[in-house]
Amino acid sequence: MAKTKLQHIYLAIISLALLTFIGILNETSMNVTYPELSKTFGVSLDTVQWVTTGYLLMATITMGTTAYLLKQFPARRLQLVAVSAFIIGDLLGALSLNFPMLLIGRLVQAVATGLSTPILFHLIFTEIPRERLGSMTGFAGMVISFAPALGPTYGGWISEASSWRMIFWLLIPFALVSLLLGQLFIRNQPLGNTKRFSYASLLTLSLALFSIVYGLSTIGKHGLGWPIVGWLVLFVVFFALFIYINNHGQSQLFDLRVFKVHPLRLSTLTYFNLQFINIGVSLVIPLYAEYVLNTSATVAGLILLPGSVIGAFIAPLAGRLADSQGFAKPVTTGGSILLIGIAGFVFFQRQLTPILIMTFFILMRIGFNFSFSNTISNATTLVDSKNSADVNSIFNMLQQFAGSLGTVFLSAVMALFQNNGTGTLAARSYRGGRFDYLFLFAMAIIALTAIVNNYRIQKRMKIRATN
Repeated sequence: MAKTKLQHIYLAIISLALLTFIGILNETSMNVTYPELSKTFGVSLDTVQWVTTGYLLMATITMGTTAYLLKQFPARRLQLVAVSAFIIGDLLGALSLNFPMLLIGRLVQAVATGLSTPILFHLIFTEIPRERLGSMTGFAGMVISFAPALGPTYGGWISEASSWRMIFWLLIPFALVSLLLGQLFIRNQPLGNTKRFSYASLLTLSLALFSIVYGLSTIGKHGLGWPIVGWLVLFVVFFALFIYINNHGQSQLFDLRVFKVHPLRLSTLTYFNLQFINIGVSLVIPLYAEYVLNTSATVAGLILLPGSVIGAFIAPLAGRLADSQGFAKPVTTGGSILLIGIAGFVFFQRQLTPILIMTFFILMRIGFNFSFSNTISNATTLVDSKNSADVNSIFNMLQQFAGSLGTVFLSAVMALFQNNGTGTLAARSYRGGRFDYLFLFAMAIIALTAIVNNYRIQKRMKIRATN
């Protein structure tokens, strides 16, 4: 009986993992179609990037609601809403007549990813035994990390073989399979919540996130001038209002008191930087390959494929390593390898070829997958079980927000260099890529520093607890 129940839990997790996979795959599959979309709809590169940035931002905002929703509604009902949103958005994208219609479709679709990812982790954290937690979060991490890197390969191949619209059509059967499995096997019940939803908290948080993302998107046109300063000021104001309302209102989106735990703050910084690098580089590499190396969209996407596949196999292994030896070893090892991979782009940019880019990206994927899912697993062990939904919601929201910032900032910088300066478009794109690689290198250094300090503190805490 217990074995059958566990099998049903695994099938429920697979249903959400599948929906999460196609949702995140669709996040980045459009990256390689930017030049084509720009010509088709007559919009600039820094406008086109909103098909990815807007998607990530909407998913982030949706994830901000899941700490409340998972306490209030059955997971099976939320999965039904998620699949419905995915299919509706997918149809709008496939049938889009203009850029606004395409963007609306992407935003509706993003609601699905914003719901499915936290539900996936919620099932793992509440239904899977502690001794298997690392392995299962490794599986979830494989889905989250493999999908965005595979997206450009999928998008490039489909758009060249047929049309970018087929990127949407081919995903509908997978959504239907997810729907069937989810409605049959998801049985997780809500934790219970007597408080009302905090619409004011969600509104101020949404305005804060939009302000910073939109502000960064203006870099491509205005550079680092007063417009971006104004948007950053709005971000600070709205975020401060969110914190005040969330902490002093009758209800909360999530319990921010979890950040009183110092290692959790360091884990949050690590998780943000890892996903910023992951999504950001998945955008920069295809653009750099097309504009600087003059490759086709297919080749630009295929550059990411070997690293994506290898990283997919690394994630579960890293989870099992964490189960047997603790989180410190795989996370620290991963942060170090990730830094080495990004250093390759910085120090060997003049010599970059598709093969060399592929090699450095493989190193990055190995490092990323050693660290990523183990970071969120470790974070959930730092708080009481009653706060697991809060940590789950915060971290999943954070990884989408990091992806949206990575996409908008790095593409805006590339557009800024392309729109200004002298020389050919390839030369200007080369300089934009130089800035992006250096910025990602700095973020990798910060992530590794946070990792080392985090596990030193946790080690001291354990020693004190045993004395």
